[in-house]
Amino acid sequence: MRNSRDHILTSHVGSLPRPDDLIEANRKRDAGEGMDEARFQELLQAAVVDVVSRQKSAGIDVPGDGEFGKSMGHRVNYGAWLSYAFNRLTGLERTPVEHPEVPPRKSHPDELVLLGLPKRRDRKRFAAAYTDPDSGISIGRLPMHRPVCVGPVKYVGHDAIKADIAHFKKALDACGISEGFMTSIAPGSVSRLGNTHYKTDEEFMFACADAMREEYKAIVDAGLVLQLDDPGIAENWDQIDPEPSVEAYRKFTMRRVEALNHAIKGLPQDRIRFHLCWGSWHGPHITDLPMRDIVDVMLAIKCQGYSFEAGNVRHEHEWVVWQDVKLPDDKIILPGVVSHATNVVEHPELVAQRILRFANLVGRERVIASTDCGLGGRIHPDIAFAKLEALAQGAALATKQLWMK
Repeated sequence: MRNSRDHILTSHVGSLPRPDDLIEANRKRDAGEGMDEARFQELLQAAVVDVVSRQKSAGIDVPGDGEFGKSMGHRVNYGAWLSYAFNRLTGLERTPVEHPEVPPRKSHPDELVLLGLPKRRDRKRFAAAYTDPDSGISIGRLPMHRPVCVGPVKYVGHDAIKADIAHFKKALDACGISEGFMTSIAPGSVSRLGNTHYKTDEEFMFACADAMREEYKAIVDAGLVLQLDDPGIAENWDQIDPEPSVEAYRKFTMRRVEALNHAIKGLPQDRIRFHLCWGSWHGPHITDLPMRDIVDVMLAIKCQGYSFEAGNVRHEHEWVVWQDVKLPDDKIILPGVVSHATNVVEHPELVAQRILRFANLVGRERVIASTDCGLGGRIHPDIAFAKLEALAQGAALATKQLWMK
């Protein structure tokens, strides 16, 4: 990974707004409506080139492919970061109900149990708001039929990841960009499904780790930066009711970290970054776990860069954590300095102030300015790219203060 040697670099978390023709092509392809595969790949390639070009024009130094290779049949289907993996793994069977109630299998008698998306404590506390279509709370169109593991999990997405990589590298070359990142789901999040095959949920999670390693290795071997997405590291806290002790949750979460480290063992750490968030849906988030309680667990992940929310009003104050937590010398942070959680486009001066907070604590070379979470589906496309422009403008202002003193 590059670091900010002579200016504050800019990047983002991954998902960017899909063009309408790609959304419609994905819908037809997923529905089996006779979408010609060659035509689909042609549309996808053009869309990836365009989105990389738009990122470059906005001032983004380390772009992504927008996650365009992950099927999204609707502009507001937020589940693509997760559901794409369902088609790249064997052993998963779709259920006839939206949120299957599968008896949990546990590794130990005291293992915490995730209750599932509809039973989050945040949604329980604000049930009236979440069910009011005029409240402004946006949950999103999650996968309608989440699968259950019914057999051995193996990776079969080789052709899909090969195509994703080829499209992205062609776009980087066309735009004259040397480094880009590609996202992939971590085993701790992909294994948050029902499991009727493996003896324990832990065994299932490590099977997912072994399977997804093939995708991780393909991305790194292609010369791209691998971003591992695991919102479950912090977000699972909200799915446990009653609220557990912090100690119990940290122990529970460290097993997910161990599975992830198992999956990336032997891969170059300086080509890997990790994304932490508390779930990107538009909601109150009053049950989010404090950053201070999870930051060292995050740092136990064996990668070089750590991306996390730092721009929305529920987490912006947590920059002070880095006054007490020492960032290891060979690590980089990618704090979110513009947010997916508001339609207001952050002023570049505010973006610069947010960047300076972190740069003054961990060193200017070890900060890459980023977004809180993926912008695709959360805000209108015009606003999303305006935020990327504000991000780059704020980074330029911060650069003047940090390098021109």
